[in-house]
Amino acid sequence: MSIYDYSFNTRKGAEISMADYKGKVLLIVNTATGCGFTPQYKELQEIYDKHHDDGLEILDFPCNQFGNQAPGTDEEIHTFCTGRFGITFPQFAKVDVNGENALPLFRYLTANTKFEGFGKSPMALVMSGVAKKMDKDYKNNSNIKWNFTKFLVDREGNIVARMEPTMDMKKVMEKVEEVL
Repeated sequence: MSIYDYSFNTRKGAEISMADYKGKVLLIVNTATGCGFTPQYKELQEIYDKHHDDGLEILDFPCNQFGNQAPGTDEEIHTFCTGRFGITFPQFAKVDVNGENALPLFRYLTANTKFEGFGKSPMALVMSGVAKKMDKDYKNNSNIKWNFTKFLVDREGNIVARMEPTMDMKKVMEKVEEVL
């Protein structure tokens, strides 16, 4: 299967296919409104504003699996994100990204990428501790570890990067620009 074989729901319940995004560079993100990384919405919007006309789409999937940090309804989450951060990129229905109820798209993304660590920043050290409490074997599996994990997909549907939430957003921008 390819990434274009998957579908999911909009926040209003309509089904949409990844095939609708063929030929686009995609940044697929699991997000949360009550997370320490939530301010990344602002930087994601800046990346979107700068590169949407170049063929970039950011696909936002709210997820409540990490610390219960996205407890609202799809509409409450969307209202928060548009009001507080002015997001204009597509935001879909809340999903699970790990476990038996994980959205198949995220199963595909994690099956085809590896977790390569959180880096060496102070926040990376904090996240390593948090991840270890949730999963003692977190370093050795590809499960998503926390909110704001990003997957970069090129115009042909190839996953070219997995970026953990601790990655500096300037580096995220650089990776996007490399693929555009």
